[in-house]
Amino acid sequence: MKILFDQEQIRQGITQLGSKLNEQYGQSPITVVAIMTGSLVMLADLIRCLEMPLRISLIRASSYRGGISSGELHVEELQRLDIQDRDVLLIDDIFDTGKTLLEVSKRLEDLRPRSLKTAVFLNKQGTSQVQLKPDFSVFDIPNKFVVGYGLDYDDYYRNLPYVAVLEPSDLEQHHAASR
Repeated sequence: MKILFDQEQIRQGITQLGSKLNEQYGQSPITVVAIMTGSLVMLADLIRCLEMPLRISLIRASSYRGGISSGELHVEELQRLDIQDRDVLLIDDIFDTGKTLLEVSKRLEDLRPRSLKTAVFLNKQGTSQVQLKPDFSVFDIPNKFVVGYGLDYDDYYRNLPYVAVLEPSDLEQHHAASR
């Protein structure tokens, strides 16, 4: 695998995002809503950089059932969110087509937050299919399939402490090892 961002680059990027968010919100309380599972690692590192009072909520969003995309986004745990009249920061691991972030943002807006901002770890260039752009992103990346730092392939590689491009030869090795 070709490493795009190593541990130190990621640490610096998350710290910079934390500084921007501290500047944006000051000491106003926020609710951080993280889209699982890919944003889990970012969430853990980011909240340690934030200085304002905060609450954390987790939701799960997926258009996949049994490994096949249904095209319909299923969002779990929305009914439990209490974000009315609160400042909300929605975080996700990667902005690719943008459909997940757009749909989840719309659903959160229905819960009437005071404000809603979005932050993503990776912003994939040239793949967006929506008008929405994340308010904050840590890194821009080329249109490559990446894993690590929470991002997966077939639920593997999330634990890598870096972000790497998964090449065709890596996929062959993965499939051979998982047989």
